[in-house]
Amino acid sequence: MTIRLLVVDDDPLVRAGLTFMLGGADDLEIVGEASDGSQVGELADRLRPDVVLMDIRMPTVDGLTATEALRARPDAPEVLVLTTFHADDQVVRALRAGAAGFVLKDTPPAEIVAAVRRVAAGEPVLSPAITRQLMHQVACGTGGVADRASRARARIGQLGEREREVAVAVGRGQSNAEISAALFLSVPTVKTHVSRVLAKLGLNNRVQIALLVHDAGLLDEDGDVR
Repeated sequence: MTIRLLVVDDDPLVRAGLTFMLGGADDLEIVGEASDGSQVGELADRLRPDVVLMDIRMPTVDGLTATEALRARPDAPEVLVLTTFHADDQVVRALRAGAAGFVLKDTPPAEIVAAVRRVAAGEPVLSPAITRQLMHQVACGTGGVADRASRARARIGQLGEREREVAVAVGRGQSNAEISAALFLSVPTVKTHVSRVLAKLGLNNRVQIALLVHDAGLLDEDGDVR
C-alpha cells in the first residue's frame, strides 16, 4: 500500500529537502505541500493524505493549531509533528490533540521514513523515556498538575480492570505483542481492549492513552506501575 503524505513547513528549503528525501521511498507518495497551517484543512480535504508531516512552528497558523483542527475532523489523517526541540509544551499539546508522535528536524532520513510508516500503520512514534521527559517539563512549567492528575484518574476509573491493565501497559510503551505476553492474552484480544479504551475515554491513539496514564500518576520514573 502506498502511503499518501502531505508535507507542511514554512521553510521552502526544508520542504524541498523532505520531499526529495521521502519521495525516494517506494511506498511513500508526496501528494502535496503547504507553507502554513492555514492551508492544511483544504489540502487534506482535496488530497486525502494518510499522514501529515507537520512543522510545529509557523508564522500565521502554527502546527499546533492546525493539528487540533485537523484531528477534530472525522476520518482525519495521522499527524507526525516535525520539531527542533526534544521537549516542548507545544509538542505535548499537539500530542494531546491527537498527533501520533514527533520527529526532530535533524533526524536521519531513514528514521523519518520509518516514522511515517509507523504512524500510517497506527503505531505511535514516541518512546516512554521521551513521554516522561515531555510530561516532566510541562508539569514543572505549568500549574494545575494536581487537578489534571485527579481528572485523569477519574477517566481511568471508567475502565474495567483488564482495560486498565492494558492502558497502563500502553503507558509503559509496550507493543501489542509485549502486552499479550505480559498479560497472557492473545494479540487480537489486546487490540480489542485498546480499541475499547480509546472508545470509552474518547481518545484517538495510543499516545493519548500514554499521556493520560502519565497524567494519572500510574507509573513511576522508571515506567513501573504504582
